[in-house]
Amino acid sequence: MTIIKRDHEHFMKEALKLAVKAKEQGEVPVGALVVANNQIIAKAFNQTEVLRDSTAHAEMLAITAAFNHLGAKYIKDCTLYVTLEPCVMCGGAIYWSQLGTLVYGASDQQKGYSNLGKKVLHPRTKVVSGILAEDCKTIVDDFFREIRN
Repeated sequence: MTIIKRDHEHFMKEALKLAVKAKEQGEVPVGALVVANNQIIAKAFNQTEVLRDSTAHAEMLAITAAFNHLGAKYIKDCTLYVTLEPCVMCGGAIYWSQLGTLVYGASDQQKGYSNLGKKVLHPRTKVVSGILAEDCKTIVDDFFREIRN
């Protein structure tokens, strides 16, 4: 069996597709997915409005789906792809899940976890940022521009 090694841009493009779905439902357009062994095992997008739950961020939903898929409470060997830098709440979930790698697109200057420093994440979590950052930023900026008009 041949395993095709996919790169960060491939998976971020998949996360962007989920962000578009969020936007179509009136949600802040953030998409997230969890990858294990080069396969997507969980997908989610923001659903705070639909579920009337302020904790229903894409990352939280994707992490929970990954736990369920793996039947585990840690996802040490997984990578979370998310279009926007996780907030502090999601950073805490990433910490407790012992996520292996976090890959995100656009930085969130106002609410991103990095405003409090990397210590929000688990010390073994690797971080890759800026993957398709401009595309990820544009969809969020366009969303807020549209709702303000």
